[in-house]
Amino acid sequence: MTNASPFAPPAALHRAEVDLPFVPYGEGAEFQLLQADITAGLWVTRLRGQPGATIQRHKHTGEVFAFTRSGSWKYLEYPEINTAGSYLYEPAGSVHTLHILSSNTEVTDIWFAIRGANLNLDAEGRVEAVLDAGYVLDYYLSACREAGFPVPDVIGA
Repeated sequence: MTNASPFAPPAALHRAEVDLPFVPYGEGAEFQLLQADITAGLWVTRLRGQPGATIQRHKHTGEVFAFTRSGSWKYLEYPEINTAGSYLYEPAGSVHTLHILSSNTEVTDIWFAIRGANLNLDAEGRVEAVLDAGYVLDYYLSACREAGFPVPDVIGA
């Protein structure tokens, strides 16, 4: 016999930083997948980038919410610089190229919650690759296996 009520609220889920390893994501960057909800089209990541690293120009099919934990970065298409404590909202369809400032003396650490897909764009603005929650989950788990990490317990996987 259990004390759990069928009407009890679901439990909160916790992952420590060490539970989910960082894996390479392009030159000078690595990421950690915190959550992947394929049905809802939501994925939550942390990106850590070295000074001078640039992530390919892209746009999103849904909203993106970003919080900078440390360092500084900007989108090459915009003048604003995101620094530790900055919050950024991206509406669906905005086009940008994430660049970690070369003047940084530390790793830049950014948290992202992404709805929908990330569409990587070539120099002419054509879609070159589509990254969604399912793709990112598969990529992350594969990169973890290749690096010799145990299978991480990503929320939603």
